[in-house]
Amino acid sequence: MTNIETENLTEYILVEYRWVVVMAFLLPLSFLWKVWSCVRNYVVFTLSSAPKMHHKKVKDVQNQVKEWIKAGRTTKLCTARPTWQTMSFRHGVYKKTFTNIKVNLVDVLEIDTKNMTVRCEPLVTMGQLSRTLEPLGLALAVVPELDQLTVGGLVMGTGIETSSHVHGLFQHICTQYELVLADGSVVTCSKDENPDLFYAVPWSYGTLGFLTSAVIKVVPAKKFVRLEYHPYSNLRDLAARFSEESLKKAPHQFVEALLYTKDTGVVMVGDMVDEVGSDGRLNQIGKWYARWFFTQVRDHMEAGRATGRALVEYIPLRDYYHRHTRSLFWELQDIISFGNNFIFRLLFGWLMPPEVSLLKLTQPEAVTKLYERAHVIQDMLVPMDRLEAAVELFHEEFQVYPIWLCPFKLFNQPGQLKVTAGDWQMFVDIGVYGVPKAKGFKTESSTRRVEDFVSKNDGFQMLYADTYTTKEEFRRMFDHTLYDKVRESLTYCKEAFPEIYGKVNRDVRK
Repeated sequence: MTNIETENLTEYILVEYRWVVVMAFLLPLSFLWKVWSCVRNYVVFTLSSAPKMHHKKVKDVQNQVKEWIKAGRTTKLCTARPTWQTMSFRHGVYKKTFTNIKVNLVDVLEIDTKNMTVRCEPLVTMGQLSRTLEPLGLALAVVPELDQLTVGGLVMGTGIETSSHVHGLFQHICTQYELVLADGSVVTCSKDENPDLFYAVPWSYGTLGFLTSAVIKVVPAKKFVRLEYHPYSNLRDLAARFSEESLKKAPHQFVEALLYTKDTGVVMVGDMVDEVGSDGRLNQIGKWYARWFFTQVRDHMEAGRATGRALVEYIPLRDYYHRHTRSLFWELQDIISFGNNFIFRLLFGWLMPPEVSLLKLTQPEAVTKLYERAHVIQDMLVPMDRLEAAVELFHEEFQVYPIWLCPFKLFNQPGQLKVTAGDWQMFVDIGVYGVPKAKGFKTESSTRRVEDFVSKNDGFQMLYADTYTTKEEFRRMFDHTLYDKVRESLTYCKEAFPEIYGKVNRDVRK
C-alpha cells in the first residue's frame, strides 16, 4: 500500500506499516478476545443459563422498541452493533441517524438431538457453534467457512458452504425464526406458522424486524473429511467436472473449486469418514504452523498437473469447515505479505487470524479509500450453466485470483430468489476477493457491468458488499412481491425500517 496520501504521522504508520500494527497489537488482542469468548461461551452453555436468560434479553429488545414508539417513531431503527464489529467491509453510516437497538444475544440456547436441530441467538458465530457441536458428533448441514460469521448475518443476509449443492443456502437449513417486530411484539415463524414472514426474512437485511433466535438443522458428523484434489489446465474441462460433481444423483458431501488463473484450477470433492485411509495422508490444516490452505491447494495443482494424478488427503472435520479462516480466504496476504513464511507461522501462527472487527476498527481513512478504489470483495450467484461465461467476464473486468467457486442448490420457495423452472436449480457462487489487475478497472463501472451480466443471466448478487444497481435494477434482480406484502402487513414496519436497497446500495445508504 504505497504512494497513498496520508494526513498525519499516525495514519502514515497505519498505512505503510500496517503489518507492524497487526502483529504488535491486533494479533495479541484478537487472541485474548478468542480465549475470553471460548471460556465464556463454554461456561454459559454448560451451566444452561442461556435459555433462562433468553426471555429476559428478548424483553429488553421489546422495551427499547416500545420506547421508540412512545417517542413518536421519528427515526428508523437498526441494531446498535457497530459496523466495525461486522464481517462486511461496508460502513453503515445510517446508524448515526437511526435509533440504535441493543441486541445482546450471543448464546447457543439448546440442542435437540431428537429433531436434529440447534437453537441459537443471532450473534452466535460459526466458530462458536462448530466448537459446541463437535464433541456431540454433530455439525450444521451448512457451515460457512469463516469463524466470525454470525447466525444473524447468515439468516438476514446469506451463507453458503461446500455442502450447499445438497442442502442449499444457510436459509434452507433454518426451520424457525423468532423476531421482535416494529410494534414491539415477539413472533415466531416457520413454513407452517406465519409462513409469509418466514420466507421473507432471508435476504431482508434487518428490514422486517430484529432476529432474536433461529432453529437450524444439524447432521451427524464424522472425524475427518477425505478430500480429493483434481487439477485442471483449461476452464472448459474444469467447469464440466465441477458441474458434473455438483449435479450427481449421489454426489460427494463437499464440492468446491479454486481458480488460480482463468484456465488453471482445482476441483475438490470430499466426504466425511471416521478413519484416515491408506490412500492419502493426514493433513491437519488447522494447526498454527500449517500453511494457508489456498497455497497448499495451489501446490497440489502444480504437482497434479505434473503427475496427471489426483491427490487424496484426510483433514480433521472442523479444520476443513474453517479451512479459509486463518488466511481470511486470501485477503491476509495483502496485509501480512510474509504471513505464510515458515518462521512467521511457527512463531505467530497460533495468533492468526486477527479479528476482522479489529482490522476495521484500526483501518485509517486512507486505507478505506484505497479499498474502495482498488479492491474487490464480491460474490455473484449465477446458474451453473453460465459458469464459463461468468468467469470470462470476471477475468475481463477484475482479473483477481484466486477465484472461489462453490455450488449450491436453490430451491423453488417463496422469497426474493426465484428459479426459472422446476423444484430447484443448481447455481454457483463466484467469489472474488482482492486487488484487481484488469486493465482499465474502475470500481463502479466494472462492478456495474458484472451486475448487469448477473441480472440478465437470472443470477443474484450477495449483498454484504457494495451494490451499484439502480433501484429498478435491484428489484429486477430480486423478487420483492412477498417482501412488499409482508412489509405492508406489519405494523410500523415501513416507518421503522428502510427497504433493503436503502441499506445495501452504496449511494442511497448514505
